[in-house]
Amino acid sequence: MDSFLRLGTRGSPLALAQAHMAATTLEAVHHWIDGRVKIVPITTSGDSVTDRPLAEIGGKALWTKELDQALYDGRTDASVHSMKDVEAERPASLTIGAMLPRGDVRDRLIGAGSLDALPKGARVGTSSPRRAAQLLRARPDLVILPIRGNLDTRLAKVEAGEFDATLLAAAGLDRLGRPKVGKPIPIDVMLPAPGQGAIGIECRADDGETCSALARIDVHMTSSAVRAERAFVAALGGSCHSPVAALAEVHNGQVHLRAEILSEGGKDSVADETRFAIGDEQAAGELARTMLGGAPESIRKLFA
Repeated sequence: MDSFLRLGTRGSPLALAQAHMAATTLEAVHHWIDGRVKIVPITTSGDSVTDRPLAEIGGKALWTKELDQALYDGRTDASVHSMKDVEAERPASLTIGAMLPRGDVRDRLIGAGSLDALPKGARVGTSSPRRAAQLLRARPDLVILPIRGNLDTRLAKVEAGEFDATLLAAAGLDRLGRPKVGKPIPIDVMLPAPGQGAIGIECRADDGETCSALARIDVHMTSSAVRAERAFVAALGGSCHSPVAALAEVHNGQVHLRAEILSEGGKDSVADETRFAIGDEQAAGELARTMLGGAPESIRKLFA
C-alpha cells in the first residue's frame, strides 16, 4: 500500500463527516499515524443536478458512478458511501469491504412535532418515493413536493417557508452534530429505507491489501443486517420510483427482517417479516417474492 490509503467520498458536509469517521476508525484499528488515510472529495452527478428528483435523472447510480470510476482509475483505494444511496446491484469488480456501526435508522420530521401536528394540506418536501408514500398513507391531505440539496439547504428551505416540513435521516443529523433537530418518527409509523443509517466502505475486489485493511474495521452485525436488506431489494427489482422500506436487526445469530412495499400514493401497501440465519440472503429474497406475489397491481407494476 502507498503511504496513504485514499478514501473517495462525495463532497457534501455529511459525506465528508462520514469519510472522516471511516478514516479515524481505520487509523485507530491499524495503529496508523493521523493522516495516513487521505480523504479525496469527488463531485458526483447527483451533487451536480439538484433541480430534479433523483429518480428522474438516473437513480442511485448518480451517487456512485464517479466514485466507482476513481477506484477503477486508481485515483482512490476505497469509497465511503451512505448505504441507503447505493444500488442493490453493484459491479462484481467492487466489494463492500466494511461497514461502520449503524446510526439511528429513523426519519426525523422537521417543521412540526409529529405527523398529526402538521396542518391540513401542509406542504412537505421530499424526493423519496418511500417517504412520500408513507406520508400520504398516514395523511392523505398532505401536499408532497420535491426537494433536493444537502441537509443545510433543506433545513433553510423549511425555515424560509418554502415548505411546511421535510424529513431527514436521524443518523445524518446526528453525525453533523444536530441530535436535537427534528422529531423522530417511530419505525412502526415509517419503516426506514434499506441501508439507512449505515456507512459502507467499498474497494476493488481484486485489491487484497485494501480488502484486508477494511475487514479489520467491519462491524459484523451492521453488515449482516444491511446485506439482508439489500438482498430483499435486489430480489424485488424495481427502480428509484418504487417505494420500498426494510429494516433488519440481528439477535442471537438470527436476522429479523421487516419490510414494506407501497403504491406510489401510499393507498396500498404490503408488509411482512421473517427470521433467518445470518448470511441467508436467499431467505430475504424469498420474502420479497412472497410479498410481491401477494401485492395488488398498483404495487406490482412498480417492480416490473
